[in-house]
Amino acid sequence: MVEIEIDQSSGFCFGVVNAIESAERELEKNSNLYSLGDLVHNSLEMERLKKLGLKTIEHSDFSGLQGKTVMLRAHGEPPSTYDLAERNQIKIVDATCPVVLKLQRRIYDCYQEMKEAGVQLVIYGKKGHAEVNGLVGQTEGRAIVIEKKEDLEKLDFSREIVLVSQTTKSLDGFREIVEEIKIRMEKGGRFL
Repeated sequence: MVEIEIDQSSGFCFGVVNAIESAERELEKNSNLYSLGDLVHNSLEMERLKKLGLKTIEHSDFSGLQGKTVMLRAHGEPPSTYDLAERNQIKIVDATCPVVLKLQRRIYDCYQEMKEAGVQLVIYGKKGHAEVNGLVGQTEGRAIVIEKKEDLEKLDFSREIVLVSQTTKSLDGFREIVEEIKIRMEKGGRFL
C-alpha cells in the first residue's frame, strides 16, 4: 500500500484563511454578503461558502450595488473600488492580506515620491490578476506590468526603475528579471 503524507504547512496561506474566517463571521450576522470575486481559488471551499450564503460578484455587478455588504478578498483592490463603495453606500468587509496591504502602501508611497521624477514603477506579476490590479491602482494605473523577460521591451533603460513583485510570484522568476534588467541597464539608467 502506498503511504501519502501531507505537509503540515500545506493548504491556504494565512491571508486566505483570514478571509475565509472573516466571511464565516460576517455570514453569521448577515446572510446577505457578497464577495467581489472568488474569495479563494478553490471550488470546493467556494461551494461551501456559497451554501452558507456568500454570493460571488464581479466588478461589473459591484458598480450596480447600493447599500449592500461586500467582502474584499485577500488579493486586495485598487483605490477606485473603495471610492465606488463609498459613493454607493456599500459596507466593505476588507479581507486584504496584510502582506498585500503592506506592498500596496509601499507602492503608493514610492509612486507619490517618485512620479514627478519620471521613475518607472514596474510590477513583476500576472497582468489582469486581482492582486496586480490592486497594485497598479496604487499608481493611478501608471505602473508597468511585466510577466516575462520579453515584456522588458516596455521599459526605458535610460530611466530609473523601481521593481516590485506580486506576492505569489516565484522568487527565482523575480531574480531572473532583476538580472536581465541589470544587464540591460549597463548602458545607462539606474535600477533601484
